[in-house]
Amino acid sequence: MPPPVPPSPTDRIAPLREFVTGMTRLVDRTADEPTLLARGRELLAALIADDAWLPGEFAEPAVDTYRQYLLHCDPLERFCVVSFVWGPGHRTPIHDHTVWGLVGVLRGAERCTEYAPNEGSVVARGLEHTMKPGMIEAVSPTVGDWHLVANALEDRPSVSIHVYGANIGAVRRHRLDDAGRIVDFVSGYSSARLPNLWDRSAEVRAGKA
Repeated sequence: MPPPVPPSPTDRIAPLREFVTGMTRLVDRTADEPTLLARGRELLAALIADDAWLPGEFAEPAVDTYRQYLLHCDPLERFCVVSFVWGPGHRTPIHDHTVWGLVGVLRGAERCTEYAPNEGSVVARGLEHTMKPGMIEAVSPTVGDWHLVANALEDRPSVSIHVYGANIGAVRRHRLDDAGRIVDFVSGYSSARLPNLWDRSAEVRAGKA
């Protein structure tokens, strides 16, 4: 197979479009979670190998909390792609996902602390690791689903690209509240805007597509 042609300056978002196309073909072929995680990891690794494709408005941090920007959702909600943007000091609550997911770091670094359910609450597993650009980890109820994620950098934002086996912003999930109780939550998204993956008009006009 010939190597992929790098996107031209007029089509910087092409890597995301190619990822969405690859994931759509993958979920068309199988619903087997180990296969989705293994092949999805390969596709995500190619996507986060370079960060020039991510439009600036979907990498913008907030002052008070992390942001999660929907980049694409499959029409049948079989998967979605989300950019998470972490300012210094930002972190999630301890939470689960209830579906399979892949997390790949695009910029900066993230610190992940793993937890496990225990008698109506959760306990730390004693496992913490830092993820740097290009690193990917999987989550799901079968491989480990509870964690806390934080920006590992004190002086600048970090960005990660997440792929989930559902429209994650509309999934009823669980988190730990300030009293240590498991409560329901639905995350939603930080913006109503989506990047335009499908305007290839400049490439077509230039005879490159």
